[in-house]
Order: sequence, then C-alpha cells, then structure tokens
Amino acid sequence: MVSSKGRGYVYLLHPTPELWTLAVPHRTQILYLPDISFISAKLNFTPGKVVVESGTGSGSFSHSIARSITGNGGHLYTFEYHEQRVNILRDEIKLHNLSDTVTLAHRDVCKDGFGLENIADSVFLDLPAPWEAIQHAVKALKKDIVGKICTFSPCIEQVQKTALELNKNGFFDIETFEVLVRYNKSSNLVLPDIQSAIEGKKATFSSNK
Repeated sequence: MVSSKGRGYVYLLHPTPELWTLAVPHRTQILYLPDISFISAKLNFTPGKVVVESGTGSGSFSHSIARSITGNGGHLYTFEYHEQRVNILRDEIKLHNLSDTVTLAHRDVCKDGFGLENIADSVFLDLPAPWEAIQHAVKALKKDIVGKICTFSPCIEQVQKTALELNKNGFFDIETFEVLVRYNKSSNLVLPDIQSAIEGKKATFSSNK
C-alpha cells in the first residue's frame, strides 16, 4: 500500500497466528513460537481435534490452536478467569473470524471445573496452580481414547506439584521439558593448502553477508 503523499509504502502481510503472537497486546505473559510449536506437536493438534485450554491470557496460543484444529469438527474451548481480558478476547475472536472454532468462557476452572465431560482429545493449562485443575481435566478428556494433558509452568516447584497430582489422577508417561532456542552464526572457512598447513598457517573465517 503506497502512501497517498508518495513518501513511502507499507507492505500488508496476510494475518497468521505467528504474526499475531508478535503483534498481540501483552495483557499477560505469552507463549512464543518455540513453545507453541513444541506443545502443538506433543499434543498432536490436527484438524478435527477438540482441545480444552485454560489460562487464555492474551490469546497468543489460542490462535495457533484454532488454526491447527480447524476443520472436521475441530473446536477449542478456552477459559479465562479475568473478566476484562475475556471481554477483549471475545472481540478479537470475532474480529479474526474464529467464532466458529473457538468458544471462550469467563470461568475459574480451578474452583468450578470446565463444565465439560468426555469431550476433549487434549487439555492445556497455563495457570499459576495447574495442579488444582487436574481433576477437572480428567472429566473433560474423552474416555475412549488415551487423552493428553500439558501444563506450562515457569517454576520447578509448580512442575513438581503438578506431576504429583497427575500421578494421583492416573496419568502416565509424564515428561518434563524445557524448550530453549540456540541461534548459530554461519561463517565461511578458508582452508590453507597443504604447504601452508605444513608451515603452520591456520584456517581463517569470514562471515557470510
């Protein structure tokens, strides 16, 4: 889109969950692409899956989930306890044409549960005390499949309490991961010829531009 005064231009990008993660107003801490990708793979998000999420926050992960499960009856039920955030998120979901795929509710799932039974293929919890919602997650998961649950916690004490509660509620194959991104800088390596190597000359590096 060119400026009406001819002073420059703006390149309009097609909206994607990745762009929304970068641009979303941070009403809470959000998940970024490394965590989003890893969790999506572990929970096997595919078209037609039904997912329950609690701790919607700014909606960054919700957008990625919605894209992954859209089609074949896929649906996301997402819960947020903060009423003001819910009101903003509801407008964003409508604006981004996600209303058919996403159901948003204002609810404290740790106290009141999800109000859903035998419906979800997987559950994702991004809560301060996820262990308090585990028993409710059990009810929400489908009974005729091996359901999956993932909790996101920044502190190891949270992880320990959650793991204990998962064991109590019959979950197995419990794993803990830390997702780290490592950036590598590539360089061109200029090797010396044999004679230069004999003379003790070393290889030199030059950065790619």
